Amino acid sequence: MAEFLVKLADERGHVSEQLEHGFSETEVRERVSQQGYLVYSVKPRGIFSPGRRIGRGRIRHSSFLVFNQQFLTLIHAGLPILTGLELLIKRQKDESLKAVLENVRDRVKGGELLSDAFAAQNMFPKMYTTTLMAGEKSGNMEEVLGRYIAFQRIAMTFRKKLLVSLVYPTLLVTVVLIMVVFLVTYVVPEFAKLFENLGAKLPTITVFMLAVGTAAQKYVLFFAAGLAAFIFLLWRWKNTDQGAETIDRVLMAFPLLGDIRMKYQVASLSRMLSTLLQGGIPLVPAMETAGASMTSRSILNGVSAAASRVREGQGLAKSLEEQRIFPDLAVEMMEVGESTGALPAMLNSVAEFYEEDVQTALGAAMALIEPILLIFMAIFVGGVLISLYLPIFTLGAGVH
Repeated sequence: MAEFLVKLADERGHVSEQLEHGFSETEVRERVSQQGYLVYSVKPRGIFSPGRRIGRGRIRHSSFLVFNQQFLTLIHAGLPILTGLELLIKRQKDESLKAVLENVRDRVKGGELLSDAFAAQNMFPKMYTTTLMAGEKSGNMEEVLGRYIAFQRIAMTFRKKLLVSLVYPTLLVTVVLIMVVFLVTYVVPEFAKLFENLGAKLPTITVFMLAVGTAAQKYVLFFAAGLAAFIFLLWRWKNTDQGAETIDRVLMAFPLLGDIRMKYQVASLSRMLSTLLQGGIPLVPAMETAGASMTSRSILNGVSAAASRVREGQGLAKSLEEQRIFPDLAVEMMEVGESTGALPAMLNSVAEFYEEDVQTALGAAMALIEPILLIFMAIFVGGVLISLYLPIFTLGAGVH
């Protein structure tokens, strides 16, 4: 999902810029327009259009979480928001976050709402600014911010578990690729020079391997440049409507991994929806905010279409079921939550169920991938060594 800098005006004519995440300029423009804003321009923030950024670098999630925990503590102690910001700015060690907070403080001093001041930084999740807005409207900033912090803790813990489970497979794949490149581009060409000096007749498999190694060594730079160009073009293409939809379909079609990706998206969506609903956000704006945070184009489009149906008076579960992309179990659990009046709690249960399911499925996938990689490495390395040493064995037998 790409980042877009949107210049817009609200119903009072106040013009501002904010950062939105989306798959294309058209999708972002339509989504922001549906929220009641007049959109002047939508510009992608990429390599050629970096946009405006306050501060000297990217804000770390851990620093942002600590800030919110401290901010919540000060609000609970009864300090005014402006005073709390002043204290946290003085003690802030993260220079990037400190610069942003200084700008937020200045805006709040000038009369802006806290949510508008954070939204103007173009650096914070839409969910965070929406949560602050809910706290301001309800007058219960402490409870709303506490729920957001709890959501962030759970989300970060879940992501860390996933990353830890991917460390070993990633290292294994990296080692395999390095070994393959080293054998093909260096070892094989060295043997080619040796056999050329011997002038012996070589087996067919050896001739083939030497030809591959020689060609690889000769064109490795061209191949690397072509791969880099392909990745860059693919990255640019995924920001278009057609590219985003095609890539998402391909990813979802992968056996096992596609199912894991879908479950992860459902867990994230359910967790966000639950947090926003508990914070007092109406269902339709909560769906729009949570849906915009999804990396899957199918989920994003499905939630957007479902939000339109909910706006017309239809239930959440029925609207999601019509999209035919959400798991039946998740839809059934949401339907139970709607019928019992405990939708936020049921959404939490959906998130917990699918988070656990994702970890189990990912563990099973990694247990399957690891032996496949080891078998591939053994076969490839064994085949290369046999093809290279076979002529040496043949020459040795001829001498005896």
